[in-house]
Order: sequence, then C-alpha cells, then structure tokens
Amino acid sequence: MQIKANGISLEVQEHGNPANPALILIRGLGTQLVHWPDTLINGFVAAGFRTLVFDNRDVGLSQRFDQAGVPSEAAEIIAAAAQGAPLPSAYTLCDMAEDVIGIMDALKIGQAHIFGISMGGAIAQLLALHHADRLLSSTIVMSTCRPLVERGALAELLPKLVAHNDASLADAQDALVAEYGLWGSPGYPATEAFIRAQAKAAYLRGGPKAAGINRQLLATLAAPDRRPALKALALPCCVIHGLDDTLLPAALGAEIAAHIPDSTYHPIKGMGHIITPLLAPEIVRIVSEFIRTKA
Repeated sequence: MQIKANGISLEVQEHGNPANPALILIRGLGTQLVHWPDTLINGFVAAGFRTLVFDNRDVGLSQRFDQAGVPSEAAEIIAAAAQGAPLPSAYTLCDMAEDVIGIMDALKIGQAHIFGISMGGAIAQLLALHHADRLLSSTIVMSTCRPLVERGALAELLPKLVAHNDASLADAQDALVAEYGLWGSPGYPATEAFIRAQAKAAYLRGGPKAAGINRQLLATLAAPDRRPALKALALPCCVIHGLDDTLLPAALGAEIAAHIPDSTYHPIKGMGHIITPLLAPEIVRIVSEFIRTKA
C-alpha cells in the first residue's frame, strides 16, 4: 500500500496480527522490500510480531528524487571522490530515519521494534539516537557506526557500491547472482533459482534504477560518525554481524556493540552481507530471544 510519510509517498506492506508488537524492517542500499526472504518475514510473524516492510525512498515503488539536481552518474561520483571534492546529497540518512517515523505516525504505531541491515542498520542507529521514545528496541545488522569514508580504501570500495547503468532483466539477474557470490552468506547459501526470482521481482517493481541507488549511496557517504553519541544510548540494542562479511568486516559490527552500553552482540559464522532463506530462521531466533529477554 502507498502511504504518505514524512511528506513523501512510500510503499509499505504489513504482515501478521495488527494487535501484536510492531517490528519494522529497514533495507540496505538500493534494495527493495521484495529482497526480504519470506522465511524471515513469516518467521517474525510466527514469533508474534506485526511485521512491516517498505521500500526506502528512491527505490521500488516509493517516491523517487530524480529532480533533486545532485550528481547521480557513477563516473561523476567516482571522479569527485577521487579528487576529494564535496559530494552533495539529495537527502540524508536522518531524512530516511524520519521516513520510518512517518510510517509509524501514518499507521498510528506509538512504539516499534526496529531491525535494519547495512544502510538500514545506520538508519536504525539514527532512530535510536534521535527517536528513542518511539523505539522498543533496535537490532543493527551488518552495519557500521563510523562514516563509510573512513572504511579505508574508498577508491576500492566505491566502484563496488555505485550503480553504473539501469539494467535489463537479464543483466539485473546476473548482477544479483554475482553479488551473492561476492557478499553472500557461504554458510547459508541461496540457490541460483531463488536469486534470479528475487531479481525479477525487484525488476518488475521498477528497479534497479542507477540514479536512485546512487542518491542513497551519497546519503550514506554523508552520514555522520555515530560513535560518540552511541556511548550515551539507553535503549535495548542487538548487534548482529557475519564473520564472513566481505563488504563490511565483522570488526565493524563488534565496534558498534562496544559503543552501545549493555548491547547484545551476535557474530555469526557463515553469514556474509546478505540474509538468505537458510540464514533467516537463525536471525529470527536471535532477535526474538533478544526482544523477549531484553526489550
């Protein structure tokens, strides 16, 4: 369903009993709500959560920002970064956090549990820092609390994240298969048939569109260092990170947990930078137990 949130249109889906505690799942860079495995959504529903998923701004069926007037071409972004030039963004991750609050307001959800992966994990941190009164807990998955530009080899990392062209269906499927090969979860592999079906579902919903992905990337690059503020956070937080994450090393997840007082940290062997159908039940178990005992 389309709802107005934070002044824009966002595509939202609800699963489970509306009377149950709300759990909002936040996707990472350039991905859509259809990239959540059914085993994850159904698992959270079975665990007793009103589970909400949505397309972040600029992807899927949510509002695009093509008129923002910021660089969105891959070559332009890479060249500017290499020269140390400013990279203006159409919006910030704080704006994207406000989108989540807008969803809650539109659906009359007073408080919710938050679950964010990668870029969504950074958004989950900002929600915890700026809207703790609206959160019951925050689960931060495969993310970092330091600016992405401090990751080190930005010249090496950026070409892996920036989107170069709008892809055909076949190209989009091949690209997602390649991503699973690079960043997937080797201990919890997904079949090629599943990956291609997932890519097709996303393609049929209007994506992937390179410009939207790159605008999200620019917002991520502009995100502030959250380490100092996290030290004062008083909210139940669970940090999950894959020991086989080849995009954001597990040390970055451990760093998040080290900065949040009384947080719970779960490193998972065999987990990379993608939640696969086989990995989903373990994620559901960890999050459900955390919320039951800590939140």
